[in-house]
Amino acid sequence: MKTVIIRNVEIGSGMPKICAPIVGGTRQEILDQAAAIKAAGTIDIAEWRIDWFDQALDRSAVLDMLEELHMALGTMPLLATFRTREEGGSLDADPETYTKLNMAVAASKFADLVDVELFTGEKYVRKMIDKAHDAGVQVIASSHDFTGTPSEDEIVSRMLKMQETGADILKVAVMPTCAEDVLTLLQATLEMKHKYADRPVVTMSMSGTGTISRISGEIFGSAMTFASVGRSSAPGQIDAGSLKSIMQVLHGSLAN
Repeated sequence: MKTVIIRNVEIGSGMPKICAPIVGGTRQEILDQAAAIKAAGTIDIAEWRIDWFDQALDRSAVLDMLEELHMALGTMPLLATFRTREEGGSLDADPETYTKLNMAVAASKFADLVDVELFTGEKYVRKMIDKAHDAGVQVIASSHDFTGTPSEDEIVSRMLKMQETGADILKVAVMPTCAEDVLTLLQATLEMKHKYADRPVVTMSMSGTGTISRISGEIFGSAMTFASVGRSSAPGQIDAGSLKSIMQVLHGSLAN
């Protein structure tokens, strides 16, 4: 399996990389959160959740903020994500608006990674991926289900579709209603990693019930996990410092 290297961070090798969200509404809140993430010393990648920004649908304002954020984070890789309301985000965006925004973000080269939602539609997804790759920007294709956990076959099917579209990283997040749902997600991750994936896979089961999936990626095949520095962006995210300590213990045990 090939890994994805972004600046000095290699995704798909060793311990899962920790990504922390920036979910401020105003320019100052965003910059303050970026400073806290940079200072934490436990974060590999910062994610800017554009949909939380109070000017998220103003493309010019987004690009200006993105440039400031890029400068503020220095050498830390930046993932740019506009999460639509249908997938658990804060705003609605039609496919054309969503696609144009993501393409502008990629073309700016101020983000190292762009998140592209699988269910935007294949023609839009391929367009965004092509634009990002033309700009030298990598793509996380994603699917989020906040209402439940699909079957193991369906989770694998979504990741296979992401791989077919040419995304660099394949991400699925689901909501468990019971412990068995968490097992479904973990089994799908294992199957995808060992049978089909030729690039990094990122999966998580949300809420408190799914917390184990955010910790155990090195065992089951998830190459990245999301944690909070202050504010979280999804149910079940835990403090980045605590998460890193737990994963280091697990990593050490696996090396023995």
